[in-house]
Amino acid sequence: MASLRHNCAGMPRRDFIQLGLGGMLGLGFADVMRLQAATRTHAVAAGIPTIAPSQAKATNCILVWLDGGPSHYETFDPKPDAPSGIRGDFKDIATAVPGIRFSEAVPELAKVADKLSIIRSICHRDPNHGGGNHYMMTGAPTPVPVACGASVTFHPSFGSVVSSSRGLRDGLPSYVSMPQVSRSGGPNFLGGRHAPFVVDGYPNSEAFRVRDVVLPSDVSDGRAADRRVLRASLDRMERHTERIAEDPAVSFDEYYQQGTELLLSPKAQAAFDLKREEKSVRELYGRNDFAQRLLLARRLVEVGVSFVTVYYGGWDHHTKLFEAFKGDHVRNLDRGVAGLIRDLDSRGLLDNTMVLVLGEFGRTPKVNKDAGRDHWPHAMSVLVAGGRTPRGAVIGATDAKGYQAAENVYRPEDFAASLYTKLGIDPNQVLHTNTGRPVSLVNNGRLIKELFA
Repeated sequence: MASLRHNCAGMPRRDFIQLGLGGMLGLGFADVMRLQAATRTHAVAAGIPTIAPSQAKATNCILVWLDGGPSHYETFDPKPDAPSGIRGDFKDIATAVPGIRFSEAVPELAKVADKLSIIRSICHRDPNHGGGNHYMMTGAPTPVPVACGASVTFHPSFGSVVSSSRGLRDGLPSYVSMPQVSRSGGPNFLGGRHAPFVVDGYPNSEAFRVRDVVLPSDVSDGRAADRRVLRASLDRMERHTERIAEDPAVSFDEYYQQGTELLLSPKAQAAFDLKREEKSVRELYGRNDFAQRLLLARRLVEVGVSFVTVYYGGWDHHTKLFEAFKGDHVRNLDRGVAGLIRDLDSRGLLDNTMVLVLGEFGRTPKVNKDAGRDHWPHAMSVLVAGGRTPRGAVIGATDAKGYQAAENVYRPEDFAASLYTKLGIDPNQVLHTNTGRPVSLVNNGRLIKELFA
């Protein structure tokens, strides 16, 4: 795969160890099904209900993760009256909502501002990529400093908590991540069964196919109905989960049944087949891999996948920020997310689908000597659309120069509590690690009231 534009921290071995294999290792669908089969079997035995296909449709979520930390100045919180060394090279432009201004770098999102809200006042105090990533993808700060040899509990990601809460839906995974898993996007102590199914590859290519969602090459359509033949082929699939130490005992009959249902399911086959989309819809998003992942995300939530993360790196602009914001990378984001919001709205899916666009923090007010901005957790912007969120609103504000969140200030814990509440999950519940240690899902989070008006 081509470069995914890692941030300046790269992917150090320490992060891999500290955040856990579950936070880094993406699983194939067969692997996720195999692990969830065990959980489902145990739940039924314990009298715990699992979600049935006929259950009422819940709110789902598409999280667009801008790894590296996007600048709030050059997106949704421009400061046209600030000195040039702060406001940067871009002008502010009008949006579809009178009085709300965005940066001229995101003109398509400005046109759909009446369908979304921008939170300008989320902030925290962790300027590191790893810590900020963990905080904004889990709602919990990293337990630092980490003493040598200390027992540390890292938090599960939003997607993994949703997977744990909702279980299987129509044989499809609850949690999908494309084209990789963010460093804090895994299940941690919830276990490998709640790791995301990773859809890698290049969806704008005519040759794009999703691994584990097509019949094995040695099995024809006619022979697929023979469960013995299909079982033999499934048994040869690579099972990444066998390398995870906490992998539970597995009910093999349940595993093979779910694998068979997946490979024979018209719904699953259709959901992952972008060739079934009309050309005009694909063009709406933009014909590039990132935009087509957004389209695939829409198709997945449309058939009941609960949580989809679309990873889009390349936002750690310590140098040449303004040059970068004039290029295709930002244009693809602008057009793709605007297309996603328009498409969901036109299909009547926006009320039951949340769209979130964020990274780990914002960027420094002062432009540095290399025409870039550095890490700045004290101010950031988060785009929120759908899920019955009010439209055309700006929530909170930074000060006149964008240094600090200054009005209606919220923490990542508040963001997490609000997201879980929107998704029908109690943020006040207590989880338990595999050693029995109690861990609050969200620690003292308060709802962002403007998202529920």
